[in-house]
Amino acid sequence: MKWMNQVWGLHAKPGTATRWMVGLLPFFLLMAVYMWGSHVRHLENEQDKLLPTPTQIAGAAYNAAFEENRRTGEVILWADTAASLTRLFIGVGLAALSGLVLGVLTGVFPGGKTLFHPFLSAIAMVPPLAILPILFITLGVDEVAKIALIVLGLFALIARDMDLSVRALPREQIAKALTLGAGAKDIVFRVVLPQVIPRLIDATRLSLGAAWLFLIAAEAIAAESGLGYRIFLVRRYLAMDLILPYVMWITLLGFLMDLGLRGLLKLWFPWYVASRN
Repeated sequence: MKWMNQVWGLHAKPGTATRWMVGLLPFFLLMAVYMWGSHVRHLENEQDKLLPTPTQIAGAAYNAAFEENRRTGEVILWADTAASLTRLFIGVGLAALSGLVLGVLTGVFPGGKTLFHPFLSAIAMVPPLAILPILFITLGVDEVAKIALIVLGLFALIARDMDLSVRALPREQIAKALTLGAGAKDIVFRVVLPQVIPRLIDATRLSLGAAWLFLIAAEAIAAESGLGYRIFLVRRYLAMDLILPYVMWITLLGFLMDLGLRGLLKLWFPWYVASRN
């Protein structure tokens, strides 16, 4: 009971070891359930492909990570990872930049709000996957359409987040800056941006899951390389021994990207991190 109170109590402050143990518990339970299910299915059918054994998964992962593909001569895991991350970084970067610019324009300038706010509100309501066929028809099936899907799926949401962040700033700051002779450029670059950039990093972090979703969907439909392309290519063979490592690899990449952005926040904007704790 004491241990439960230390974890679940309203004022609980579990130590590092306790947090690790409790945090890893769901993963161990999920792994145990999978191992049990795999064992049962292989007792009934040794050739079962739905729940491959850990040995089968490890073998497929090793081949993907270290063996060259006979047709292309590439090591498929790293080739697919490079293709996907290139698309993802470009798409998320462009979405973050455009979202920041539009968010600041609508948050600082009344004319910007009048011009762009209705447009951003409408774009944010459009399901990005619904316009994927339009993008492929108009932009082709090359890299541009895949990157455009990520940008269109994220930039309006990031822009609205930036708009709200700008409007949440104390208006007294802008009034004092104007009193001291600051112009519009000074207001944007010396008052607004230093305070909303940390929120931009946070908004980008929260958008990573959606960015991966759009990327995988685009690669599944029209691509010749990429993590999503590989998953949907081998699904026709029921190659779960390869699909599962790819899914875990995507999950790890997403976690590392999130961890990296959180590290940047702590390094560059410690005051922002402290204000949230």
